[in-house]
Amino acid sequence: MAILLVPINDTIVQSMKVRVTAVAPPGAPHMKDNMCKNVVSEVIYEIEFSGTHGIQSVSVRFKVSNISGNSGSSLQQRFTLHFWTRTLSHMLSRSGNPSYITGAPLLVANSGAMQHMSILRSEGDGSCSQFLRHTVQFGRNMRTGCKLSLSPMLEESNCSYIQQKLYKALQGMNRAEDVAITGSAHSTQAEEWTAILSQNCSVQAVNCTSCCVVPVTLEIQILWTNVGLLSNPQAQILGARYFYQCHPLKFLSTSTVPLTTVVTFTDMTEWPEPPRGQPQMHWKLPYDIFYPFKVAHNLERSYRGDLVVCFLLILITSSILCI
Repeated sequence: MAILLVPINDTIVQSMKVRVTAVAPPGAPHMKDNMCKNVVSEVIYEIEFSGTHGIQSVSVRFKVSNISGNSGSSLQQRFTLHFWTRTLSHMLSRSGNPSYITGAPLLVANSGAMQHMSILRSEGDGSCSQFLRHTVQFGRNMRTGCKLSLSPMLEESNCSYIQQKLYKALQGMNRAEDVAITGSAHSTQAEEWTAILSQNCSVQAVNCTSCCVVPVTLEIQILWTNVGLLSNPQAQILGARYFYQCHPLKFLSTSTVPLTTVVTFTDMTEWPEPPRGQPQMHWKLPYDIFYPFKVAHNLERSYRGDLVVCFLLILITSSILCI
């Protein structure tokens, strides 16, 4: 099944067609214990378009249910269409100027195209949404979980396909490559961005011959700090890392995989030591400020000495004369 890239009235060539890709197609309907199983109850089409370039990709997802095999049983089917396009950088509002504001979306980029960092979001029945995701907000830790449907008949040859599918589900349609250091970063300024480190799972240490090691948890670790004046600190991103945790998945025994995403913000600010008291004023006086007082004191001592000498001379003279 295919659809046209753009509407045309001319001859249709193969390059003008876009193939519809089925996401986890369900098994064939069958009767068991008077129950009709794997009956399609909902069909969801997801269509990506890009302005004048037309439709880029189309995927279809099925939801199935079981109904009674008795006569008179009915089933209401739903058909849903979702259209979406890649977010353009000029459409994104700032998340601060220049520092991040708590609660503002975290800015990331993929090949220069800015977007908001997002994580898994569940539908009402607990399944992973293929088109809706939670936006990561600066400074707020988050944890989400959902169940992703897989083909009921997993084969060992499809292990690589399943791994890539789960990685893509955890990362989103456009995998983030860089994160903005400030909330007002520009996509053209390389110094305002830092690369996101990614650590995938190790598949060599699993002792299972009929298993496929798949990612089930994504932990997004974000380090940030306050810079600038104490009276007006500015929040900036220091770095980010995608850390995956994997689990061996047995073939022919699993139809859904529970996925979890965790976002943690760690404050790395090193605050200076606070002052121990109010600033004191340091007085500095001239070294000879007391000179006049010293001179007067010296003169007074000299005058007193002269009087004592005169008095002694008078006493000695008087004693001689009396003799």
